[in-house]
Amino acid sequence: MSERVKANKKSPAPVAAAKTEALPVLGPVEMLRWAWTQLTSMRTALFLLLLLAVAAVPGSLFPQRPANPSIVTQYIKDNPDYGKLLDTLQLYDVYSSAWFSAIYILLFISLIGCVVPRAIAHYRAMRSQPPRTPKRLSRLPEYGTLVVPADAGLPASDAIRSAAGVLRKRGYRVEVRDDDGARPSLGAERGFAKEVGNLVFHTSLIGVLVSVAVGGLFGYSGQRILVEGDTFVNTLVGYDQFTPGTNFQSSQLQPYSIQLDKFDVTFDRESRGKIGQPIDFNAEVTTRETPDSPAKQEILKVNEPVNLGGTSIYLTGNGYAPVVTIRDGAGNVAMQGPVVAKLQGENYYSSLVIKVPDARPEQLGFVGFFLPTAFITDEGVSFSGDPDLFNPQLTLNSYFGDLGLDAGAPQNVFELDVSDLTPLNARNLDAGGITLAPGGTYTLPDGKGSISFDSVKRYVGVDIHHNPGQLYALIFALLAVGGLIVSLYVNRRRVWVRTGSHQDGRTMVEYGLLARGEDHRLAAEAAVIRKLLSEEWQIEDSVSGESSDDSDSDSTGTQQTPSRQDDNGADSLTSPAGPTGPKKDQ
Repeated sequence: MSERVKANKKSPAPVAAAKTEALPVLGPVEMLRWAWTQLTSMRTALFLLLLLAVAAVPGSLFPQRPANPSIVTQYIKDNPDYGKLLDTLQLYDVYSSAWFSAIYILLFISLIGCVVPRAIAHYRAMRSQPPRTPKRLSRLPEYGTLVVPADAGLPASDAIRSAAGVLRKRGYRVEVRDDDGARPSLGAERGFAKEVGNLVFHTSLIGVLVSVAVGGLFGYSGQRILVEGDTFVNTLVGYDQFTPGTNFQSSQLQPYSIQLDKFDVTFDRESRGKIGQPIDFNAEVTTRETPDSPAKQEILKVNEPVNLGGTSIYLTGNGYAPVVTIRDGAGNVAMQGPVVAKLQGENYYSSLVIKVPDARPEQLGFVGFFLPTAFITDEGVSFSGDPDLFNPQLTLNSYFGDLGLDAGAPQNVFELDVSDLTPLNARNLDAGGITLAPGGTYTLPDGKGSISFDSVKRYVGVDIHHNPGQLYALIFALLAVGGLIVSLYVNRRRVWVRTGSHQDGRTMVEYGLLARGEDHRLAAEAAVIRKLLSEEWQIEDSVSGESSDDSDSDSTGTQQTPSRQDDNGADSLTSPAGPTGPKKDQ
């Protein structure tokens, strides 16, 4: 014996070899099948959904190039140590990056792989018959018995058929078995809508993913500022800022037009402490679906977009646009028209930048602010006391020199780099600043020209969105919510009923209920079924909801043995042990 032990200790190789031989060797096909099984599991789908949410976080932490390329460029300049590294990792293009797209596609495939087999299995389950009647119904979670008196004249076969009718009215799918035999039974099943809701929920998630992908591929968005009297035509050159989808083509743009006729703002003049706050915005516009279409008068309001050519036009901002006329040193009109003032503070205090590259002999630039209702403090500081045009005032500093526009480099229209310009007017210069009221004109120093403040117009900022998948995403989202509600509130239940005739002529009935999964309302369902059967057979049910019997475990034979209600589930139906414990006679 000791020599055999020593031999086993010295030669472990046979044991390892046996273990190696027991493990299956996976070939290419088996590896692909294993990978597909892992990818299409529900656990993997949930993990990918969580991973997609985490992958979207950098899109809110770092500036995104599709939204504003100039901000991304400036961010890289401000952070030279890691800015280029982030660009290499595509963190400035998160939603179109290779890694984000990979997670998106894998999630899409995983959901399809989960839904399709489950849909096929559920279809087969709906077409199949209810499970066979268990031998011992007393082992089901909900069990009860009823006794039909002999004078009722109801044989076991008629009792099982009437029970089937009761269950069908309650929405069960019923199969009657051995209705001509001595112990007929039935199996009933309901709650298939639970799995249908579950499938609708997951299918709708796929629909949402597809709709979002379609919107990202073929949608576009843009912004435009419209001054009263301006017209926007839906072409690429008509946008102030344009963000195309990945597969956007300019042929997608429908040639509609929209003109801002008038813009009104209603300010609060009654509420104490809220005087001057805007309470309503109303833009009157004229639209044309095509150049040959008749003009249509419409109203554009906040959260009430105008829909044209498959796009939605939203009102997002507003302000004032002073109308100015600027003449150069030769007396020629170098610039004339409204200039958009950018809102900076309360009561529509706005900054203003005017660039005049056509002025001769020197280009002119103006920087200042516009006040709808100007007030001056004792220290000589101007501010706006009200958002309405009660006392409009234009305050500017002027410069001359090269504005840098001839080089073709893009510039922000609301900013002017004065580092290379020569000042003409400013508060710290002898000439002082420029202060104009509507109708006023100021002559620039050194014969550089003049500026006139003609009038004030209003402007609006509009967001233009085209998302071909938006409606479908909404529909699928609503379907997903509906499917989820159905899957949560509908329960899958099975009912079995067995009848038999006693020697004294009574008809003995027993029933049992079983739920797939946890169902806290199964006991209430059992009580309802008991009540309906009692009413159907016109028998008194003095112990409603209590399961009892005076017969054997099947309640149909002549030999009476004690039985009990067992709380075990379906797995206990095959137990060889019979029921133990007495049940009170019904």
